[in-house]
Amino acid sequence: MKQNTIVTLADMKARGEKISQLTCYDYSTARLMDQAGINMILVGDSLGMTMQGYSDTIPVTMEEMIVYGRSVVRGCENTFVVVDMPFMSYQASVEQAVVNAGRLMKETGCDAVKLEGGREACDQIRAITAAGIPVCAHVGMTPQSHHAFGGFKVQGKGEEGAARVLADAMAVQAAGAFAVVLECVPPKLAALITRKLDIITIGIGAGAACDGQVLVWQDMLAMGPFTPKFVKHFAQVGQIMTDAFQAYDAEVKDASFPAPAQTYAKSDCSDEILERLEGRQSAELLKLYSL
Repeated sequence: MKQNTIVTLADMKARGEKISQLTCYDYSTARLMDQAGINMILVGDSLGMTMQGYSDTIPVTMEEMIVYGRSVVRGCENTFVVVDMPFMSYQASVEQAVVNAGRLMKETGCDAVKLEGGREACDQIRAITAAGIPVCAHVGMTPQSHHAFGGFKVQGKGEEGAARVLADAMAVQAAGAFAVVLECVPPKLAALITRKLDIITIGIGAGAACDGQVLVWQDMLAMGPFTPKFVKHFAQVGQIMTDAFQAYDAEVKDASFPAPAQTYAKSDCSDEILERLEGRQSAELLKLYSL
């Protein structure tokens, strides 16, 4: 049994312990996060931007989420893995939502799925959870709807906006979600939502009062082309990688790499054998070894 489950995460909220979450899209990085003790991983449809170079998450498909999702799951022994439901994999109907959520669980081995939307997504959340699939909801700024918002903008401004986000959060809890992501929500509003909800709140750009925090891992390691306001750089890995790539390029070009230490010199043929091989004609060699 994993160390991080729906039960243990709920217990962390009850004890006032903070929950760590990062996005992840591959086996190697998942292993490192698992070893570091990260509680939750989100295989986000943000991979459309971070891994595929799109300007938003809209083009990402179910098949792509499955490939990336199962790669991450294989790297996790203890970390709780949530996989995003991509754009138009659940919006058209409740039946579509259940089928695709089931595919994600069955074909990736993840622990839960995540879908965006508040009150408008509650029928889907009820049906998916009724099928035995844990659901993490996502309200506030929902990237799949950024065209409707007029861009990636803070949500919950003013009394009307705040009431809408609060109502969405309460609705997804009532529908059966075990957690909800609050994205780009003012911190006092996020704190109020966290106090009023029994389920876990995971903040991204929503202040420190949420039960947990999530960041895109490339963002927090300074690997992205831009830095959102809510991101802190925990290491300059992007610069470290650039420096390493430049050093490799230079050593290849000046022939200092590979050095003898990076070769299989001990297994090489003797000079006598090499001289005989060099002296043979190509046709003779091909005939000799039936090539």
